[in-house]
Amino acid sequence: MRTAIGLLFVALLVSGATSPVDAYLKLGTPVDGRVVDVTWRTPIRYFVSDADAGSVSANDLRGAVSRASATWQAVPSATVRFEYQGMTASVPGMVDGRTTLGFLDRPELDRVLGATSFLIDTTDGAIVEADVFFNSRFAWSVSAGGTPGRVDLEAVALHELGHLLGLSHSALGETGLTGTGGRRVIASGSVMFPIAMAAGTIVDRVLQADDRAGISDLYPAADQLASTGGITGRVTKHGQGLLGAHVVAFNPETGALVANFALNANGEFAIARLEPGPYILRVEPLDDAEADSFFSTAIDVDFRVAYATRMVVAPKGGASAPIEIKVLPK
Repeated sequence: MRTAIGLLFVALLVSGATSPVDAYLKLGTPVDGRVVDVTWRTPIRYFVSDADAGSVSANDLRGAVSRASATWQAVPSATVRFEYQGMTASVPGMVDGRTTLGFLDRPELDRVLGATSFLIDTTDGAIVEADVFFNSRFAWSVSAGGTPGRVDLEAVALHELGHLLGLSHSALGETGLTGTGGRRVIASGSVMFPIAMAAGTIVDRVLQADDRAGISDLYPAADQLASTGGITGRVTKHGQGLLGAHVVAFNPETGALVANFALNANGEFAIARLEPGPYILRVEPLDDAEADSFFSTAIDVDFRVAYATRMVVAPKGGASAPIEIKVLPK
């Protein structure tokens, strides 16, 4: 049976969007009582809608998507392939057997820059169609160096193509509250962070370690399983598992940050596709962004930041022995 996922994954200006609780770096769907990765099993053949957006043209969008898809394809540890099929009069959001990216005028979504929707074969988790819309209500830019006051189209396309490939949101970022109650990004450690950088910036045209680990986990190159490592463990509070704890692995040699969440009631987590070597583990509550950007159920954020009592080694070709990290209430 094929069914459309009832969620949109969006790039937001100042707020987040809902993601399933059983996904973080990767999106998942239940198949025969277990959750499987949602991925493409064929090259991604896509069309671009021929509607302009006022500030930029459909051809500008085609160029931005082409550059963004080339960025994902260039990750050496992953096997990703996009194939542009041409322009179309169709608009994104139609279930028509085509993967279409294009502009839509969505004034009611005044904080949503773009969104991705899926049609998935629920017998095996294969993506059979996915559409991406970019909100034409925003002022867009395709300038090589960015345009003050305009949102960089390539950066948002890179984020949305990450969703299209099967990645969920990353929490590697830091935000601050604005005077209107929204949030602005102070620093971001992942293109898949759900809140966009300020208009005029182009820094999110470049994938970071967390993005590369995620895409390599979904579409690993031939040698990835043998050449990378993982870290597993459990986060507890008062001896009980803690759901929703954000666990960050920091490589002191390279400076790379790769993260995941404790994704079940036992507080268990796993961080995969790491460069082999020792890591510092930090556990923190998800209180620096909207929790519903990541989880569709309540999570525990009433605890202090904590660190593993020792460095943990991600072994080449395997995973670490599980480590327990204990946290205390605030």
